[in-house]
Amino acid sequence: MSHRISRRRAIGLMATAAAGLAVQPSIFSRGMRAASLPSVVRATGGDSPRKLVEAAVSSLGGMSRFVARGNIVVVKPNIGWDRSPEQAANTNPEAVATVVEACLNAGAKRVHVFDRTCNDARRTYAHSGIAAAARAAGAEVSYVDENLYKNVTLNGVYLKEWNVYKLILECDTLINMPIAKHHGLSSRTLSMKNWMGVIGGNRGHFHHNMDQSLIDLAAAVKPHVTILDAYRILIAGGPTGGSLDLVQTPRTVIAGVDQIAVDAWACTLFPDARTVPGYLDMAKKLGLGEPDFRSLPHLEIAV
Repeated sequence: MSHRISRRRAIGLMATAAAGLAVQPSIFSRGMRAASLPSVVRATGGDSPRKLVEAAVSSLGGMSRFVARGNIVVVKPNIGWDRSPEQAANTNPEAVATVVEACLNAGAKRVHVFDRTCNDARRTYAHSGIAAAARAAGAEVSYVDENLYKNVTLNGVYLKEWNVYKLILECDTLINMPIAKHHGLSSRTLSMKNWMGVIGGNRGHFHHNMDQSLIDLAAAVKPHVTILDAYRILIAGGPTGGSLDLVQTPRTVIAGVDQIAVDAWACTLFPDARTVPGYLDMAKKLGLGEPDFRSLPHLEIAV
């Protein structure tokens, strides 16, 4: 089964996922079954986000595990806010560029990078450093086009249907690239929260029932791999931040095929590590992933 078919089936079979039988993409590395590789990897140390991303992806089996020659790839970072990389409100641009290069080296035909921003898109794309870095790496960087949303039946508990960006629905490989940071409403912005950047309409509707909304969306939109940037993290004042006093530097990247495990491991990086978003346990009950990352094949590496 191709990645494209898996992606469409993941959207179309949301009801099955809700019953606890989540459809996962069938992904294998070249010559190696995915079962022989770790589900989640934490890389720490080093003097650059690039080295951390390269180490984490390599430990997962390399980008060719997820990207085949000729694939159309979407790399979805957090580009929500008009902030500099040092303020840790958006995904690190060097990390994004490294992933784009890895996809192209694996044979991707095109790599798309975009986000539905909260601040002005042009300022945000520029100030974050992501637009310039991703373009220099070979990505097609675009602002969200309101004509490119498609209404998708979710059949969720709270979200019955919603507009989802077409590039997400039609790509061969979907890569989630969130940053780890504090959020005033959901306590954390991590992998699952990053999907709010692929939906249209009034996102304020999610705020009335945030945990269930994220579950309903994540049951339909599944990444082939998640690469979480925690080189710098925002420990308070999120999601916008601003003050460098709110930023810590764990110099960490967590990558994996289970975005719930990635999110759970990322929570341990914060000073209040016991604060865990409620949607992680909800996700486990629906078979969307495993918050007990230590029960999965996992690997910690020093760079």
